[in-house]
Amino acid sequence: MMVVGLTGGIGSGKSTIAKEFAALGIAVFNSDEQAKALIANNAQVKKRIMAAFGEEAYQNEEYNRAYIAQIVFNNSEKLAILNGIVHPALAKYFKQWTKKQTSPYVVKEAAILFESGSYKDCNYIITVTGPEEVRIARVMARDHCTEAQVRARMAQQWSDAQRIALSNTVIENIDLESAKEQVKRIHFQLCQSL
Repeated sequence: MMVVGLTGGIGSGKSTIAKEFAALGIAVFNSDEQAKALIANNAQVKKRIMAAFGEEAYQNEEYNRAYIAQIVFNNSEKLAILNGIVHPALAKYFKQWTKKQTSPYVVKEAAILFESGSYKDCNYIITVTGPEEVRIARVMARDHCTEAQVRARMAQQWSDAQRIALSNTVIENIDLESAKEQVKRIHFQLCQSL
């Protein structure tokens, strides 16, 4: 099964692009959503997070996202600890998920595809880009946070230039219609290459 990595900085519109691939009949694995599910439901992951970050990591059996975010987005060592717990569990689940798919290829949507090392499991990589001001505005509206909080998250991720250097292609997500056309073109090329 061909694995297509789909990545981009926070607010670049990865999920919008992923929906376009899904509309073409391609199975899409949303790494962020699946990681949240593992953090919320996987007993081993929960146990390891509490061991690393304390009992406050979960309140009333619910993941205390704000508490953890406050710690990890300002401390790269703590972020590495969290990623070291979540990413191996996510990689294992992704392999199981991939075996069940029947589309010509699968798309693995991941904000930190390169940072996590999971790009090594991809046969083809697409980076989604967009103007920084637009990305910041999208995230502030979506997550109800401040510009400073968005910039702190951005500082923990690779730059567009770093991602593009290791990608097969780039989708500029400025205008939705243009982005849809780019997705169709890439989809056609991928299907031709199989």
